[in-house]
Amino acid sequence: MKYYLIAGEASGDLHGAYLIRALQQQDPTADFRCWGGDLMAEAGADVRKHYRELAFMGFAEVIRNLRTILRNFKTSKADVLTYQPDVLILIDYPGFNLRMAKWAHAQGIRVFYYISPQVWAWKSSRVKQIRAYVERLYVILPFEQAWFAERGVEVEYVGHPLLDVVADLPPVGDFRAQYGLDERPIVALLPGSRKQEIDRMLSVMLAVAQRFPSHQFVVAGAPAQAASYYQSLFVRYGLPSNVSLVENATYPLLRTARAALVTSGTATLETALLNCPEIVCYRGSSISYAIAKRIVKIKYISLVNLIVDQPLVLELIQHDFEANRLEQELQKLLTAAEQSRIKAGYQQLRQQLGGGGAADRTAKSMVQRLHTGATPPTTA
Repeated sequence: MKYYLIAGEASGDLHGAYLIRALQQQDPTADFRCWGGDLMAEAGADVRKHYRELAFMGFAEVIRNLRTILRNFKTSKADVLTYQPDVLILIDYPGFNLRMAKWAHAQGIRVFYYISPQVWAWKSSRVKQIRAYVERLYVILPFEQAWFAERGVEVEYVGHPLLDVVADLPPVGDFRAQYGLDERPIVALLPGSRKQEIDRMLSVMLAVAQRFPSHQFVVAGAPAQAASYYQSLFVRYGLPSNVSLVENATYPLLRTARAALVTSGTATLETALLNCPEIVCYRGSSISYAIAKRIVKIKYISLVNLIVDQPLVLELIQHDFEANRLEQELQKLLTAAEQSRIKAGYQQLRQQLGGGGAADRTAKSMVQRLHTGATPPTTA
């Protein structure tokens, strides 16, 4: 069978790669074309457009890049029609993918959605689109199955794919020696994956780093950004002597670090599953934040706190994300008592997420559904 996948972010590329490999196990004759990234290409897909060309975040940023986004829709539709897939598999990235779902449904193309849009947080009206245009929705958070099922969506909970990613990690090795780091405790800096957010977040993180000379701070370079981009920011904001950059080593970094400052997103959950105490940070443009504040309907912005339904990790949002407050909170995070409290909460988080095997369960369900039009119940 022919599978066309669309992932618009680094996390979608990662989970898409796992899904492609799982589909190959279920369907040895499978052929894949996608919008994604290097990991999906390594898994065997023909990548037609890289996600680094699709990464627009925030309301204002989307408006400024509207012409490019509309051109991307046109290109994607044409490529799907040329390929004539048996199914279109959409991975998160809702602003783009829900429009593709509507179009594909009108073309008679079957549509599966893996890793649902977070419509339970905002834009809940989008659930109507999912119900109308998506044949099967595969969700990865425990509370999502009931939420979508109550609204008439064909849904399966398959478990969280990050559990498999973490389980598959090789031993860290001597991370400090590999990257020329000394024996001081490490604080990981994860300023995001898109240029807009990295620019906003990194200046504050660097300002705080210089106030902790007894620690070393390591910036995790995002896969889609060149080292030269970070170097340009270091020139602009100043590079404290205790700060360095590593590329393509975020997981080893988090497994070695004593603490992390993490921009809100999937990385907050990755950090928790790697057992690294964290502070969740976020600052958007003034316009985007003002709009989001009016329409987002959740108590927390981090996946960690949403899943355990309590403020396990601190969230510093918008005006609270500033150097003096961040310095105070990082000092607290580095204490033994706070480290123990958060790591105990991380154990509860893992229990709520259940076991691994999300991609395998999803692939089995998809292939069986494509062959028979139905699928057996799955459990995570």
